[in-house]
Amino acid sequence: MTVLTEGRHAGEFIMSEANFHRSRDNIVISSGQGVLGPGTVLAKSGAEYVVYAGSGAAAILIGRIDTTDADTPGAAITRDAEVNGHCLDFGGDCPVNETGALADLAALGIIARF
Repeated sequence: MTVLTEGRHAGEFIMSEANFHRSRDNIVISSGQGVLGPGTVLAKSGAEYVVYAGSGAAAILIGRIDTTDADTPGAAITRDAEVNGHCLDFGGDCPVNETGALADLAALGIIARF
């Protein structure tokens, strides 16, 4: 019997957000970050975003994107929302301070619920 594993869906982590999608922004993720899934925590680096690596969490990616070869536009939660903390990706293999990321996000009004 074949076992299928379903990945995360776009926006699955969003529990509530501000009216009229005020919580969302169109952003650009720097190239070379690989394939990123919904719920990936991002940090701002200049005018672009990168995968969170221990400081400066500033957004949560809404959908799946491939940044392997080029800077890639995407949508992200950047303010005033409640999110399911169990659905967030804090950078995969990189050991990071999730408490610090959650505090950075809370300062933006993005509250993780567990």
